[in-house]
Amino acid sequence: MKILVLGSGAREHAIILALRSEEEAHVLLAAPGNAGIAQDATIVEVDPFDGPAIAAFANEHAVDLVVIGPEAPLVAGVADAVRERGIPVFGPGKAAAQLEGSKTFAKRIMDAAGVPTGRAVRASSRAEAEAAFDELGAPYVVKADGLAAGKGVIVTDDRTAALAHAEQYLPSGSVLVEEFLTGPEVSLFFLSDGDTVRPLSPAQDFKRAFDGDAGPNTGGMGAYSPLPWLAEQFGSAEAFVDEVTRTVAMPVVQRLDAEGTPFIGLLYAGLILTPAGIRVIEFNARFGDPETQVVLPRLVTPLSALLLAASVGTLEDQPQPVFSDEVAVTVVLASEGYPEAPQTGRLIEGLAEAASVEGVRIVHAATAGPDAPGGSLIATGGRVLNVVATGSDFADARARAYEAIGRISLDGSHYRRDIAARVAE
Repeated sequence: MKILVLGSGAREHAIILALRSEEEAHVLLAAPGNAGIAQDATIVEVDPFDGPAIAAFANEHAVDLVVIGPEAPLVAGVADAVRERGIPVFGPGKAAAQLEGSKTFAKRIMDAAGVPTGRAVRASSRAEAEAAFDELGAPYVVKADGLAAGKGVIVTDDRTAALAHAEQYLPSGSVLVEEFLTGPEVSLFFLSDGDTVRPLSPAQDFKRAFDGDAGPNTGGMGAYSPLPWLAEQFGSAEAFVDEVTRTVAMPVVQRLDAEGTPFIGLLYAGLILTPAGIRVIEFNARFGDPETQVVLPRLVTPLSALLLAASVGTLEDQPQPVFSDEVAVTVVLASEGYPEAPQTGRLIEGLAEAASVEGVRIVHAATAGPDAPGGSLIATGGRVLNVVATGSDFADARARAYEAIGRISLDGSHYRRDIAARVAE
């Protein structure tokens, strides 16, 4: 197939690498891409936010499938413009993408579908936020209602900090003050064609910037998959996935379909396993980052077949996706100052040496070049690279990931040293 992937981050690079690994040779196009994506796909000039231009490009160049990676074009309605031209597109339309674009919308859908989640109070002013703090108590969970690049949430016992976070986002809309839930978190992806869902393998990511879950929230500093500890509570990971499919994914997809806004694409369920059972923390309308980087390397079923089936409404004809027994770990290399004020434009060196470690692949998140002497790349954002390692067990995969990331040089950069440490023990 000829496949156009829209986006410029590690998630899109991971999707492209998965498509490249298939036995069938695809023609892979990307826009706008990054320096790593450019090594694995042909970069084309088309604006990821211009739906009509994407549709025209796809028709002119006989593109078989358009995959929209990031949330912002989805919430802006790009998928609608492409789908209206009869082009298969993996990604929900504007209305369904509000599952991620509006926390208030997501809560309404969950309530209507009977999906288990925490209590939430919408606040449109400082006074309303303070009243919600009084009602729900500490620790305070405050979320921006709209898109915030994974950094719109704060969880804190400090009421002053919680109020400051609310006031940061109130000028552009409302915030949600939510009930604090405790327990391990799980990310679970579902492919959906608007009627049928197919689950992928569970993963866990690490949101805090520093070791021991210290520091501010980020877009994600690492992840691992599968989650062997799920068997302790549910008997098996399969039983957990079945329960989430039955109580979360299918009710939400059916509700959206009943409202005339079918969800076609990737439904990301952010879950927490509380003493009272599974609860939904949030939904995203696209592959998660960095969880995609550890889920897709384990996928045995051809990703292209799954994406196309979801896009054209034939997912029920696809068997459940199959995953290898290997484990995967990813560690994110971040620029100095990330997430508050990342320093960009600095040279990245040692990538070839890192990639030579057995079982390792380098997934690019924010890179450009080669413009520097010797062909070195430069960092263009906060999360710069993902070092992804697979292995027979977590100790093996972690050792490979950390050996590889230790070979990369980026002045002032930082990364967590405890990704998947507990599960490796």
